[in-house]
Amino acid sequence: MNALSSIFTESADGRHGVLMSALAGIAAALAVALTMTVYFRLSYRMTYLAWRDVVRHGVAALAAVALFAFAAYDMRHAALAYLGLNPSKPAVEFEIRMPREMLTAVTDGQIELHTDRNQTLALVDGVRDLPDGRALLRGAVALNHRTADRMLVVNLPGKGTFEFRLRLPAEPRRSGQFGPWHLADRIASPLAGPVAPQDGYTIRYRVL
Repeated sequence: MNALSSIFTESADGRHGVLMSALAGIAAALAVALTMTVYFRLSYRMTYLAWRDVVRHGVAALAAVALFAFAAYDMRHAALAYLGLNPSKPAVEFEIRMPREMLTAVTDGQIELHTDRNQTLALVDGVRDLPDGRALLRGAVALNHRTADRMLVVNLPGKGTFEFRLRLPAEPRRSGQFGPWHLADRIASPLAGPVAPQDGYTIRYRVL
């Protein structure tokens, strides 16, 4: 099984994990709601509330809040795991444009983030066609180390290798919008030829 196939398998497992976490959170919320309703109805049948009752109500309310917080925390981590991201570290979401015929081999290829510290496999989110004859590849990759030396390398069997330098500081700030499009820094492709179209291979990205 190639690298991207294993990524898609992990995505399916992550999707299942998100669904299970969501169902667990809903079940926990319903259980707490029913328990609290029965508890308070029984308690308020008394003519007055003693200090022990106040303490019990307070403990029950804190337990409910803690359970809701745990369910939300679990669902958030499951969602980030589905994206293949570590919630404690930043990540880069990227979009790459290149000729449509190049990206027909993406399911057999591999996309990695190369730094002076490590290499990290990127998660591919999908490919869609553009009106101008190109295709758009979407994906994300975690930033595991503090370094400004980052190169996203796209290896497509039979199509070539395409390198895009990420122009980010060692500790980038998170951004809500994608940055400008940048040209590929290096193209090694028998199909692209010695002189590739200047705007045919571009990337833009943002920090999550």
